[in-house]
Amino acid sequence: MEVFAEKFDDIKILRFEVPGFENLPLKKKLYIYYLSQATLAGRDILWDQHCEPNLWLREILEAIYTKVNDNTNDDWDAFVVYLKKVWFSSGIHHHYSTDKYTPHFSRESFVSWCNTLGLATEHQRELLKVIFDENYLSKRVNSSPSVDMIQQSANNFYKGVSQSEVEEFYANQKANSSNKNLSFGLNSRLIKEDDTISEEVYSAQGKYANAISHIIENLEKAKQYVENTKQEELISELIAHYQTGDLEKFDAYSIMWIQALDGDVDFINGFIETYGDPMGAKATWEGLVELIDDEETKKATIIAEKAEWFEANAPIDDSFKKGAINGISLKAIGAVMLGGDCYPASPLGINLPNAEWIREQYGSKSVTLTNIANAHHKASLSSGFLEEFTLTEEEVALEKKYGSLADNLHTHLHECVGHGSGKMKEGVTSEALKAYASPIEEARADLYGLYFMYHPYLIELGLIPNLDVAKAHFTSYIRNGLLTQITRIKLGSDVEQAHMRNRQLIAKWCFEKGLGEVIEEVKKEGKTYYFITDYDGLHDLFGELLHEIQRIKSEGDYESAKYLIETYGVKIDQNLHAEVLERFKQLEVPPFTGFLNPNMNLKYDGDKICDVLLDYNTNYAEQMLEYSENYGFLE
Repeated sequence: MEVFAEKFDDIKILRFEVPGFENLPLKKKLYIYYLSQATLAGRDILWDQHCEPNLWLREILEAIYTKVNDNTNDDWDAFVVYLKKVWFSSGIHHHYSTDKYTPHFSRESFVSWCNTLGLATEHQRELLKVIFDENYLSKRVNSSPSVDMIQQSANNFYKGVSQSEVEEFYANQKANSSNKNLSFGLNSRLIKEDDTISEEVYSAQGKYANAISHIIENLEKAKQYVENTKQEELISELIAHYQTGDLEKFDAYSIMWIQALDGDVDFINGFIETYGDPMGAKATWEGLVELIDDEETKKATIIAEKAEWFEANAPIDDSFKKGAINGISLKAIGAVMLGGDCYPASPLGINLPNAEWIREQYGSKSVTLTNIANAHHKASLSSGFLEEFTLTEEEVALEKKYGSLADNLHTHLHECVGHGSGKMKEGVTSEALKAYASPIEEARADLYGLYFMYHPYLIELGLIPNLDVAKAHFTSYIRNGLLTQITRIKLGSDVEQAHMRNRQLIAKWCFEKGLGEVIEEVKKEGKTYYFITDYDGLHDLFGELLHEIQRIKSEGDYESAKYLIETYGVKIDQNLHAEVLERFKQLEVPPFTGFLNPNMNLKYDGDKICDVLLDYNTNYAEQMLEYSENYGFLE
């Protein structure tokens, strides 16, 4: 199978393979098929959550693409790229920077295309404002502490309310609730009408009812083909949550999901991650269907089984350690179907649930998407990217030899040991860190992985052949945090995305604390490189920073979180940024990656389903248009 599909602007689209699917029994294939249909059914929810005009704008853009097709117009190619970027981000804002896309076609051309479709002038006026007015809906997520983050963010989680009103509303909701553990506001939009503030809850009876009803319909069909009774009970609990939006039922489902370990198939479906809300409260919808990778899961299981050893040996204060650890599990899986906030840009690993009280009492479950990681690695080897930003041939050789192994290992450790470790002081919740909660948590998980992958115990466990694996990842991580990840950011902009802030924080903090002796900055032929001179010293710095970040999270120390993120994770040296962007431009390699799902089709023998077939023969536009046609369940 050819991994590369196409590239446009700053994005490349790849394919991922699902090894072993064709050899599965029909019952298991049908279980995967209907879970996959439930994953695709929620697509429109994310589009609407990202920004209120997104769905009707997509409808117009796709109509222009399919019905007008003005390829004699000099602006047409720019319009097609714009549409492809909107597809990629599930809306008009860049998926990383969250800045609104700038169109590179003219207003005049766009108006002529709208006229061809017969759109009313009033409708056109609103379209022009959404697309061309740079000050309107300019940023999907504004996490700057100097502004009202709610009113300055273009997402659709809130309407007519201010940040202070949001904070007061949920503080009162929590104070008046008999269950203080609930993730208040997770699956709702908060609106203000006629001076009254209320929630629109996402459910089969509330907001997004049509899409959620189609999710439920396919989950009901999947129940007929489950591998075991725990999976059937799990799906039933998720359906019960979707019917009403009851957060207690979502917590019950999350606990059952942790404990549902048997079987080769797993899935994620729901309102889960809160990165898209500057308040860190409201969750975007996502879906993922997974098939176990037996070989990698053997390694992952070793890490999960040794969770108490990792916790006991972590360089953090003993008062923040869990002690006895229950319910930690880790599976290496192959993605089968990506949906919502996992599509087309996919995570490499996931650790859930996010509710701290569930993690502390019941544990957590981690998954590593090995086929996604392998597709990334395969596509990167021939790009010249590694050679451009790496100082020595030895570093390049180390990355090519151990890079894939090291990436998977760090993801395993990040998800299982990192996210699955530590505890909060009594009375402290992650909400205390507000907008800094996500980057602090991701930094904590990354540091756990970085610290332990250099430990000789991993050799003893048979997870790595030698510490060169860790050295390969250390060089890759520091290079990314200080240099290469900023290729994804426009010159003059700050680092906004939580994972990018965490990586820059770690790399810049270690560079500064090492006084240029642990990590050396090297200038060669007008180019900047970062070279690790003391791996032992860097390992110690990872441990020192982990100690502080665990304290910050456990104590809910907002001011210290703010200091670390704002000092090390946000600002970029503009001279270095300009240099890196110019070097990167010469490579003509897009910095962002998305994936096409495999096509999944039922095969019939008469009226009876006899097989489920996968094929990878689709292109990006075809898949996006097909999904809009077949899964456009919201108006």
